[in-house]
Amino acid sequence: MKLTVQFVATAAVLVLASRGAHGADVKVIANPSVAMKAVSADDLKDIFLENKDLLGGAHVEPVLLKNGAAHEAFLSEYVGKSDAGLRAYYRSLIFTGKGAIPKDFGSDAEVVAYVAKTRGAIGYVRSTTDTAGVNVLAVK
Repeated sequence: MKLTVQFVATAAVLVLASRGAHGADVKVIANPSVAMKAVSADDLKDIFLENKDLLGGAHVEPVLLKNGAAHEAFLSEYVGKSDAGLRAYYRSLIFTGKGAIPKDFGSDAEVVAYVAKTRGAIGYVRSTTDTAGVNVLAVK
């Protein structure tokens, strides 16, 4: 019994630690036209699920990475969907006429470049990415 309790406690700590590590692996970035310094996790989810297109009174446009560890970490931590689940969700928005698939890019550098030049763009990149020219938003 004691061993089982220790095992469960250790497993819980590892799960929580890995969940926190995903968020630390990703930076949320926005075009300088988005004057916010932070965004709530709920607002971020709503933006990427196209339930919300305003942040701090400014129009925002979500931008995705096509794949990779940062993409998977972002979706898991903030959107609550897998890549396949998110793509199916976007297809359902298109089918019902309620939305479109956001632009997606193959590299962090492409996301930063697009976000830097596109008013209202908001995206995410690996935490080690150079983000000169964009705002880095803290996620609350």
